Amino acid sequence: MKQSYDYIIIGGGSAGCVLANRLSCDPSCSVLVLEAGRPDYIWDVFIHMPAGLTFPLGNRFYDWCYESEPEPFMHQRRIFHGRGKVLGGSSSINGMIYIRGNAMDYEKWAEQPGMEQWDYAHTLPYFIRSENRLKGPDQYHDTKGPLILESGPCKNPLFQAFLESAQQAGYPLTNDVNGYQQEGFGIFDRNIHRGRRLSAARAYLHPVLKQRPNLDLVCRALTTKITFNGKKATGVAFVKGRGSRPRTVRAGEVICCGGAINSPQILQLSGVGNAAELSALEIPVVHDLPGVGENLQDHLEVYVQYASKKPVSMNPSLKWWKKPFIGYKWLFHRSGAAATNHFEAGGFIRSNQDVDYPNIQFHFLPLAIRYDGSRPSQDHGYQVHVGPMYSNAVGSVKITSADPRKHPALRFNYLSTEQDRREWVEAVRCARKIMNQPAFKEFNAGETSPGNHIQTDDDILDWVAKDAETALHPSCTCKMGTDAMAVVDPSSMKVHGVENLRVVDASVMPFVTNGNIYAPTMMVAEKACDLILGNTPEPPSTAPFFRYEKKQTALSMPLKKAGASI
Repeated sequence: MKQSYDYIIIGGGSAGCVLANRLSCDPSCSVLVLEAGRPDYIWDVFIHMPAGLTFPLGNRFYDWCYESEPEPFMHQRRIFHGRGKVLGGSSSINGMIYIRGNAMDYEKWAEQPGMEQWDYAHTLPYFIRSENRLKGPDQYHDTKGPLILESGPCKNPLFQAFLESAQQAGYPLTNDVNGYQQEGFGIFDRNIHRGRRLSAARAYLHPVLKQRPNLDLVCRALTTKITFNGKKATGVAFVKGRGSRPRTVRAGEVICCGGAINSPQILQLSGVGNAAELSALEIPVVHDLPGVGENLQDHLEVYVQYASKKPVSMNPSLKWWKKPFIGYKWLFHRSGAAATNHFEAGGFIRSNQDVDYPNIQFHFLPLAIRYDGSRPSQDHGYQVHVGPMYSNAVGSVKITSADPRKHPALRFNYLSTEQDRREWVEAVRCARKIMNQPAFKEFNAGETSPGNHIQTDDDILDWVAKDAETALHPSCTCKMGTDAMAVVDPSSMKVHGVENLRVVDASVMPFVTNGNIYAPTMMVAEKACDLILGNTPEPPSTAPFFRYEKKQTALSMPLKKAGASI
């Protein structure tokens, strides 16, 4: 490791891996990546085996294991919140679902002051640049990027029943939720290739790390603060291992890629944030920037579960005596139950006629289990994950100490708004409508969660408050924009009011996108690379996208052209 670098990237997660690759393309440009977590060793099956995703979550060797403050509208529950503490960040422990969001998300972004160049036409080319979609190229996809996308095989008959039930409930199918039309139900793209997880580290960082002497990586390096000379960032202080002495490395520029929790934490520890709050913690104020850590957004979800009449679910694969054979098939053949994330299909709908684009997401799973692998059904079952996608409930990330090892206080304020509560009732009712269609009749042995005793709006909201979990999509805490609460300049990714400091990760989103946030984070990082390097930006796309016309009803929309089949 050198004493000075052109760029120091704090965080070897999703965005950090993209920047490490793109910024080090120039051999004359030196880049250092500081990752607080462990390496993603090639032999670590719990990272690279897709079905092993339940093991790292909640495991302190892979996960920061955050908890929220008591949530006032969720019976004072502290909501567990896993984030990747390993090279690749959360892309090394997530569900591997690749969802770009709705085109209208980016039109909404572009309506904010200074965000005109972040509309769908200007962001689609960066999604395309990152991708190698095995289905082949079209005006929405390409095959030249590092990020290989495979579609779910959907061989289990429960997937076919789910898609048929969605149609019977009056919803369309779509042949590509990341293409012309997100609205509807279909097969999901996933970051899995040849039976292995393809994290950001494996797609972007490892292929170039040993080939580029100008690119250095240090794992288990906890950033304690960004150093400043006045308002100019000059480097990064970090510790490697407990009890070690702090080290400082100089930088031409510092780029925070820690994600929606760690990036605002690092800025606040470094004296960039709400001046009154920092002064109360005796942290010297470098720049008063009140938006740091504000505007926290996330997705909440529940599992609506059913028992199955037929022995077709994946629940038997969870039995201990089957695991050696399943492991053997994956290890030597890259096939079988361990070679998939099992989130192979889902969909997006509008739960009411007042919204312009889908506000509810579904993931279907051919077994009944919680996301972290706990409380599996002992018999055959299946479930759908469901939740609102653009809740207007917002929260905050606030440090409570100058100690970088102490977790910040997370307040999400789930269920705190009338819109959020209304859409939650709609989401659960829509899920039940779909899951009780004729296509499921041969499988449906009855609802096991929440159960038929949960019927009224109040019943549903109380169950959600008691049972819902985060979908692990924190974002928006260092939002781009030019208003008083904006943190990052959308034309450069520079932090307002200081020099030589940028933020590039999910925290810069002004609004959370409609779906899983990994793909949008990768797009932000790809676009940020052009802004940082001063490259000519990708030309805006002319690809059309679906817009719902409110004068039509859900059953008369001309959506059949976008049908999907298995």
